[in-house]
Amino acid sequence: MRVVVSLLVLMGLGGCAPVSTYYAEGVSFAQLERDNTRCDVAALRDAPVATQTRQYPPRYISRRVCDHKGHCYNRGGYWVPGEIYTVDVNADLRARVKSLCMGDRGYRPVEVPVCPRGVAEAAPLGPSPVLPRLNSASCAIRTEGGGFRIVTQG
Repeated sequence: MRVVVSLLVLMGLGGCAPVSTYYAEGVSFAQLERDNTRCDVAALRDAPVATQTRQYPPRYISRRVCDHKGHCYNRGGYWVPGEIYTVDVNADLRARVKSLCMGDRGYRPVEVPVCPRGVAEAAPLGPSPVLPRLNSASCAIRTEGGGFRIVTQG
């Protein structure tokens, strides 16, 4: 039950998180998507996934026993093996390669706050045809299919 509640909370919070994207004023959303995909492919080619399997160290769990007088001592125990996990050692390098690629194409990373519900309901459907000029009144509306629309309030 706790897992279900935790997932629902995380899903709800995901809708409130700002939209993180690469941005270049006046570029069409379609062009942004093409450039984003090309840079993803280039980054994956130049810094491929390099998964390593690792293991946390084992831990010793001792048993603490106390008598009726409050005297406590350790009695036996057991070892718990360390958990096994994987890590992609090229993930940070791949992100830097993509950032360089997008920068070379004229984009910069931005975070745009999510629009209030009333603004989102009044805006046209679908992604922004062209990325507009950003200012302090700009906000983003997430659209179906993973896109977004940037609007300026007022």
